[in-house]
Amino acid sequence: MADFIKINPKDNVAVALHPLEGGIPAGHKFALKPLKAGENVIKYGFPIGHLTEDIAEGAIIDHTVLKTNLEGLLDYTYKPLESESATGNPFSGSSMLPKSFKGFRRSWGEVGIRNQIWIIPTVGCVNGTVEELSRRFNEEVSGKMGSVDAIVAFPHNYGCSQLGDDHQNTRKILRNMVLHPNAGGVLIVGLGCENNQPSDFIKFVSESAEVDHARVKMIQTQDIKGDEIEYGLEQLRQIFAVCSRDVREDVPISELKVGLKCGGSDGLSGITANPMLGLFSDYLVSMGGTTVLTEVPEMFGAETILMNRCCDRRTFDKTVSLINDFKAYFIKNNQPIYENPSPGNKAGGISTLEEKSLGCTQKCGTSMVRGVLEYGGRLFEKGLNLLSAPGNDLVASTALAAAGCQIVLFTTGRGTPFGTFVPTLKVSTNTPLYEKKPHWIDFNAGVIADEDDAMIPTGEKFIKYFMDVVNGDLTNNEKSGFREIAIFKSGVTL
Repeated sequence: MADFIKINPKDNVAVALHPLEGGIPAGHKFALKPLKAGENVIKYGFPIGHLTEDIAEGAIIDHTVLKTNLEGLLDYTYKPLESESATGNPFSGSSMLPKSFKGFRRSWGEVGIRNQIWIIPTVGCVNGTVEELSRRFNEEVSGKMGSVDAIVAFPHNYGCSQLGDDHQNTRKILRNMVLHPNAGGVLIVGLGCENNQPSDFIKFVSESAEVDHARVKMIQTQDIKGDEIEYGLEQLRQIFAVCSRDVREDVPISELKVGLKCGGSDGLSGITANPMLGLFSDYLVSMGGTTVLTEVPEMFGAETILMNRCCDRRTFDKTVSLINDFKAYFIKNNQPIYENPSPGNKAGGISTLEEKSLGCTQKCGTSMVRGVLEYGGRLFEKGLNLLSAPGNDLVASTALAAAGCQIVLFTTGRGTPFGTFVPTLKVSTNTPLYEKKPHWIDFNAGVIADEDDAMIPTGEKFIKYFMDVVNGDLTNNEKSGFREIAIFKSGVTL
């Protein structure tokens, strides 16, 4: 078993796979030769910043001696790959991997991996109402759920006192939740005087898909004479009567849409869990499925790799806008564009945004980029897509789910218990985290650092585990009842 790894032949640093003599923690990088101040540090075959002081061979290199090379806005030139030769099913040698799953086929054609009833407020003023409806109805149907997996309320802070993009973003995320195939039924709960008017909102939802009013119902609490809780419970009973009869059926794996996310990363993220998800992404895309990469600020420094994998010039231009629009957002708010690694990232061995981004983007493998989505957009293109959202864990995961992903795969080197409104499957980058937090972490990719030649076997085990979850096994966030949403806000509040 190796103690460290040199990721790319061009690299002038190696990464400790386990704690090394000289005080180098696992995940941290060290110099393979003497390096001078001002010299670039090369990792993954690319510069990840320059040194601020001389470094001896074998010495640790962290955020105290390494500074980003990124600054200002960039011009981009489309240099497409000559072929897709690097793309394909990396597990093609295995005959055991599945080609279908058991899912819930919805009337509008999409497929869910869960059959849940969601209670969605149009405005934060009725958060207490939706939570009480959830509590009361869960008590009422306890032990009689049938094929309904869960009944969940999703409180949020918005729906009123918002203008422009913020208002539209709230409406888009909530609309996409109503239309999400993991929801067999939805009760929309409004107040009546909010900006996000319930009657206008349901029309907005209907513009994107035909609404089945046996499964999607709406109440406006100010208009209800008497107890709105009792009225809402009756609506839930009607929805439940329909949803509880739903059954899983065989569905091609090409119907899967999977979000790719990382958070609380460490120096092993780009060596274990993220490249393993990259293999998974290539596998799913080769089977006709869809994966989605987001966290736009964590593409900075690696964006040209994605741009050159765009399938055509139009997709390239949309990717350039995706990147530059987010940079403009930072500039508009007088914030540094390239300040990203968090204290947890730095403690785990990540020193600059380039280093974070080069590890982060490995989650999407080598497939061509087929689609680019704005924040609040819904998936239409099969294959690998890019989605506009910040790096914040819950905001980005919510955006992935709202785009239509039935599940989010979340790699982490530090650990987190949260989950968004779809199953949020946690993959640890290191074994100690998996052993420390087995009630948070669903799958351990740390074995890739612990064992020789473990990437492909671990990837195959992951696919089988993933398919069990798709077919109904619960993730840890679901077992704990941790399901939340967070909506991106960039403007003023009235």
